[in-house]
Amino acid sequence: MTKTIPFELLANEWRKDPAFMAEYDALEEEFALAGALIRARAAADMSQHDIAAHMGTSQPAVARLEGGKSNPSAQCHAIYPPTTLNARFCTASCTPDPRPT
Repeated sequence: MTKTIPFELLANEWRKDPAFMAEYDALEEEFALAGALIRARAAADMSQHDIAAHMGTSQPAVARLEGGKSNPSAQCHAIYPPTTLNARFCTASCTPDPRPT
């Protein structure tokens, strides 16, 4: 019979490794951005399909953005609902979302 090791036990061991923690910490901004995209979409009561239509792309592309598997451009941030995310990542060339908040 295979012995199951609880994830938390493994995670505690991994956290003792400085190389693991350096890699883990390097991903923090990527996950923060993905979380901010998801929260902005949810706060605007929009689906991934809605966001994709405004971006001129597909729902799977939006899913990749929100999953951290794609590098978003500043232009895509202008299409997400207005939040501090836009203020942080948009440039003057972005067109803000015209919908009322």
